[in-house]
Amino acid sequence: MSDSSAPQATGHRSEPVLIEKSVRGRRGVRPPSPQGPLGPLEEMLPGVELRTDLPLPELSELDVVRHYTALSRRNYGIDAGFYPLGSCTMKYNPRANECAARSPGWARLHPLTPPAAVQGALQLMYELNCFLAEVAGMAAATIQPAAGAHGETLSLMMVRAYHRSRGDMERTSVLIPDSAHGTNPASAALCGFQVRPITSDADGLSDTRHLRELVGADTAAVMLTNPNTLGLFESRIAEICAVVHDAGGLVYCDGANMNALLGVARPGEMGFDVMHFNLHKTFGTPHGGGGPGCGAIAVGSVLEPFLPVPVVVRRGNALYDLCHDRPLSVGRVHSFYGAFLNAVRGYAYIRSLGPDGLREVARHAVLNANYVRARIGGAYEIPHNRLCMHEVVASASRLKRRFGVRAMDVSKRLMDHGFHPPTNYFPLIVSEALMIEPTETESKQTIDAFCDALIAIAAEAETDPEVVRGAPYSTPVRRPDETAAVKRLDVRWGSSGQ
Repeated sequence: MSDSSAPQATGHRSEPVLIEKSVRGRRGVRPPSPQGPLGPLEEMLPGVELRTDLPLPELSELDVVRHYTALSRRNYGIDAGFYPLGSCTMKYNPRANECAARSPGWARLHPLTPPAAVQGALQLMYELNCFLAEVAGMAAATIQPAAGAHGETLSLMMVRAYHRSRGDMERTSVLIPDSAHGTNPASAALCGFQVRPITSDADGLSDTRHLRELVGADTAAVMLTNPNTLGLFESRIAEICAVVHDAGGLVYCDGANMNALLGVARPGEMGFDVMHFNLHKTFGTPHGGGGPGCGAIAVGSVLEPFLPVPVVVRRGNALYDLCHDRPLSVGRVHSFYGAFLNAVRGYAYIRSLGPDGLREVARHAVLNANYVRARIGGAYEIPHNRLCMHEVVASASRLKRRFGVRAMDVSKRLMDHGFHPPTNYFPLIVSEALMIEPTETESKQTIDAFCDALIAIAAEAETDPEVVRGAPYSTPVRRPDETAAVKRLDVRWGSSGQ
């Protein structure tokens, strides 16, 4: 393609840093001179100790407001547009729940307030634990873990404690499908287990024959995501759980994809012993903004004694309390009681929707994912092109093979269409993977626009692949060396690092 026909890199106007905007003598506020017991501090300090050359920006209040407003417009979030990251469930966070979390009665609670003075907060945590246990089909729950991987780690800590309490010290391995989230083997290794992978079969499900070969006296647990990361329901889950239980092991459910099952199916009834939830995915609390998460876990009766302390309990006098008297507990895994305000948001979400509403969440999430699958199936390969759950995994392998356009190129070009890219190159068992999760909160019009963009990019890859390989053309940063950005990150201002 000639340079004359290439898209122009419009980008965004460069935004200088504050020090570059500085104008000597300009101020946003003029505070009074600080006073010490003997007069102005600048008169009390020795001249050699008095700094007068601090390289601080001098700006008006308006300068600062406009600077940060301009930076905020570069951010992408669910309030700005469609966020189809697979396995992340980037759904809209209802503002009613945000208002509840900002209520002074919740937001200003001190974590060391005596239980008798915070009965409402303890009741909320107690009832939320009951709701999560009910949704999971299990005996109990805790909201202490700060994120999904934290919940995984806690689950395996409890599995380890369970086996050791029985004197079974030989349970040293954890079996994990090759399609699993990377945090699964990381959590298992962190807890001292040896990780053994289970292969996927031709249907994209865990290979039960391989599982039977691996399960033995050393098996502590199997970690499964259901639906799995290909967006497919593990239809042989009852068989898998029976095999593991017969061998003396336990079964953990990675609940990252629970948005597909809410109110429809319960992991505890499938045979799982423990699972984690992501309140910051499934239950509408903020996700992707760098704030606190909540990787709550639910457990069956065999693991309930090992829950972390303190456990919120309801006494016979109808008062709520924090119980530390749990001799088999694995201990505390979070300061105080977890991310309480996220618990408020999740509680409000569940109470506002109720059982029927939660069921509709799952139904619409599954419907939207299958609509995407049907719309883009002619432009991209769908490795397992059958009814999926809440997300669909497509592949750009054909575009790479025929036109040299990779999944990353497709995602970069999507930015020029105004969309956040889907998850790339995961699951690892799918070549050139594009993992798309539309969630239940997106309209048909939004999903159609996204699918239209994907189809247009596939057509563009055939007629003018250089355009796709050179994208994006409309972003502040186009194609950084992502490996170098991680290994040689430099966020200093100026060449000399001022």
